[in-house]
Amino acid sequence: MQKIHTYLKSRGEQLDSEIAAATRIPLEDVRVYLSEMTKRGDIIACHTTRFIKGKKIEGMLCRIAGFVPTASPGRKPKARA
Repeated sequence: MQKIHTYLKSRGEQLDSEIAAATRIPLEDVRVYLSEMTKRGDIIACHTTRFIKGKKIEGMLCRIAGFVPTASPGRKPKARA
């Protein structure tokens, strides 16, 4: 589970299938780990459906609970007065 937690922290919000492919953990095991982590409050997960090139993909979209990623580098728009 630590491997999944570190991956989500470095990559941000990801689908369960993407997590399984990147960590090389079987998808069924990833889903079990994600549901356990959701129950503990470590992550936030929701079920989602995406259509990629006309193909329906259902999965869990997950991110770390309470984690705000750092701002991306570069210039930011200034506030208007």
